[in-house]
Amino acid sequence: MKTKTALNPTIFVIFGGTGDLNKRKLAPALYNLFMEGYMPEKFAIIGTGRTEFTDESYKTALEEAVNEFSRSGKVKKDKWDDFGNTIHYCPTDFAQPKTFENLKAAVEKYQKEYGAGTQVIFYLAVAPNFFPIIAECLQKYKLTQDEDNSRIVIEKPFGHDLESAKELNTLLSTIFTEKQIYRIDHYLGKETVQNMMAFRFANSLFEPLWNRSYIDHVQISVTEQLGVGDRGGYYEGSGALRDMIQNHLLQLLCLVGMEAPINFDADEIRNRKVEVLKAMRPFSSEDIRFSTVRGQYSKGWVEGKEVPGYRQEKGVDAHSNTETFAAVKFHIDNWRWQGIPFYLRTGKRLNQTSSLITIQFRDVPHQIFSAGVTENWQQNRLVISIQPEMSIRMQVQAKRPGLDMVLNPVDMVFDYKGTYEGDTPEAYETLLLDAMMGDQTLFMRGDQVEAAWELVMPILNTWESKKSINFPNYPADSWGPEEAEALIARDGFHWFNLPLKNKD
Repeated sequence: MKTKTALNPTIFVIFGGTGDLNKRKLAPALYNLFMEGYMPEKFAIIGTGRTEFTDESYKTALEEAVNEFSRSGKVKKDKWDDFGNTIHYCPTDFAQPKTFENLKAAVEKYQKEYGAGTQVIFYLAVAPNFFPIIAECLQKYKLTQDEDNSRIVIEKPFGHDLESAKELNTLLSTIFTEKQIYRIDHYLGKETVQNMMAFRFANSLFEPLWNRSYIDHVQISVTEQLGVGDRGGYYEGSGALRDMIQNHLLQLLCLVGMEAPINFDADEIRNRKVEVLKAMRPFSSEDIRFSTVRGQYSKGWVEGKEVPGYRQEKGVDAHSNTETFAAVKFHIDNWRWQGIPFYLRTGKRLNQTSSLITIQFRDVPHQIFSAGVTENWQQNRLVISIQPEMSIRMQVQAKRPGLDMVLNPVDMVFDYKGTYEGDTPEAYETLLLDAMMGDQTLFMRGDQVEAAWELVMPILNTWESKKSINFPNYPADSWGPEEAEALIARDGFHWFNLPLKNKD
């Protein structure tokens, strides 16, 4: 649990310190933690990269980044001066491992200055092909020997498939213990996602209903209005299933589907998540045919502007077989969820940007109201909105004011902005603080990553071996291919989209 407790002196080493992730997320997150009093009394930030910077020019670059991307706005000059004094730059070229000697000297300088118990966090904000190289160099230069005070944080994607994920896990396990490895999924740091744990297990109201007897089905949708932009080259080797469902959406599914943990211990919670993945029904060829849908966007119009199709994006093959949309029906074969479908959907260039978890409850067992009274009848739904708004709403039926008995669906809403004052911390603030505290609750364990890959590999292999003959199959600013509607309609349901204030 996070409180403003004293933390051990900490050295942050950011590989990829000149990259986009550090500029947009990591540096602003560390600055905001500093501003709110969560950073250790003694800390240093060492950025690495091949670009030539002095300490001063690097500080200036990060100040500009924080001014542009921090949720708290432009820096306060006196505070930035204090924060900036902790920032240093160490040129490091992975192709020339000897440059790690300079990095080791910089780390040891601070360890000597800060004293015993100084922890070192190595953050890999780099392309995945550099993960093994950096890990091996850290071992070679003996920067990871202190198991209690050295940690490595690894961004997704963790592997390209099951085999590569296992290879990376095996390599890391020869250098680090599992308690030193922090596999980060920023979705798990989002405030509403964290609130799922509190919502489910801190209230007696919902847990008795959280099972197949009362829940009809579950939907998890992460939709994006944007296309791939400048990431076409990366996306060609990824696709929607790898990029979103294998990690983000399956993690959300685990939070919905997991059994109650005995306590809030990190491994206890992660054990429950792994149990969900292990209980999920494997995909046969028949399942892939009828329970999965893939799509690719064509050109169209978004907010009055013409946008290109995926195959016209920079870095994309003109005959690409990569999916930009994926919808999959999963089943959890255990006592709690047997027979209840979990529908996961994600895509780019869709009608709106939103992340929703929708729990639809079963209908009332006996309808006492006439058809005229219930013309707007809707089953009860619990809707957890992760973005762009953060809210949890319970949709119930209520009588409309007036002399006649007419029922309308109404929302009982917990809205973060309306309930709490101040800014909500960014996901990376939460996760970086957890890494400093040694709390792995919101980070993935090795067996959890492998279980997720094992589940989706049959779909990936089938899609990659069989070229889609109807790509592109949905226009920009739509809700995806028609087959996705058919997927859920066959079971008598429809995709739920939360009306947003900025949409007509």
